[in-house]
Amino acid sequence: MYMALKHIHLATVVITIALFLLRGYWMFAGSPMLQRRWVRIAPHVNDTVLLVSALWLAVSVYQYPMVLHGWITAKIIALIVYIVLGTIALKRGPTMAARGAAFVAALVVFAYIVRTALTRSPWPL
Repeated sequence: MYMALKHIHLATVVITIALFLLRGYWMFAGSPMLQRRWVRIAPHVNDTVLLVSALWLAVSVYQYPMVLHGWITAKIIALIVYIVLGTIALKRGPTMAARGAAFVAALVVFAYIVRTALTRSPWPL
């Protein structure tokens, strides 16, 4: 069960970054694809599965945020930062320069989340 859950989690991580990159490309290109219904819904469905699988994994291995494992807490905080930056990058940025900066910053935060998961350390460098 644990391995199947881990594979679901990892697959949704890949889908999350792929959709973010694709939507970022469409945003910078001015593509009307961003207005398609599936483009607005699919990332939320995938991210819900990602979050549920993450919580289920944490509970199944007795690693709870805010208790003993600083790396999980760091991932949660970074996830919130990633979501805010992603929203600025894809929707709320007032200029293309602001959106571009938020997009790059979101990718850096995403890389931090992945590195933190791989090293199980809040200071993965």
